[in-house]
Amino acid sequence: MNWKAKLTSRKFWMAVAAFVALLITYFGGAADQADKTTALIMAGATVIAYILGEGMTDCANAQQFLPTKTEDDDDGTDKSNA
Repeated sequence: MNWKAKLTSRKFWMAVAAFVALLITYFGGAADQADKTTALIMAGATVIAYILGEGMTDCANAQQFLPTKTEDDDDGTDKSNA
């Protein structure tokens, strides 16, 4: 399972929020309490999605500065000075 995709999916977080809100209502909680809980879950989901998205962007940008491996680098010889 690709957790990065799940945690950045708005559909996933809407499903989680709806499930929790329905559980609150089912077990006798007030609709106001369910609304507040849903808002809290969605706020947290927004932060998580933003952090993961920024992390993936930073990672992609950093990889363009890494040296690339060429065929000459993998010829089986020891190139260390030790």
